[in-house]
Amino acid sequence: QVQLAESGGGLVQAGGSLRLSCVASGTRYSFDRMGWYRQAPGKQRELVAVVISGGITNYADSVKGRFTISDDDAKNTVYVQMTNLKPEDTGVYYCQAHIGGRIYWGQGTQVTVSS
Repeated sequence: QVQLAESGGGLVQAGGSLRLSCVASGTRYSFDRMGWYRQAPGKQRELVAVVISGGITNYADSVKGRFTISDDDAKNTVYVQMTNLKPEDTGVYYCQAHIGGRIYWGQGTQVTVSS
């Protein structure tokens, strides 16, 4: 059974930085696509950043220039470095992975940015 383990969330002041990590375990396959979504209170879950096998990346307009996604294929791990965080970045951040034709979600990690 594939499991996604997220880490790195927390409380940070506006302008600060955080790095989230997500490790996929329980599979011998490498991911096809892996990335981060977030959900703020009362809002729908939205894409933050994604990396596709081969290195293609995609970002939400709201995080371009502030967030950087990277991956380690050998470890089935994806990271997102978040800088210049803003209060509107607050939310639960979920890791999503496309592995072996199926989609998996992590449990989420809370990111809170205080003003």
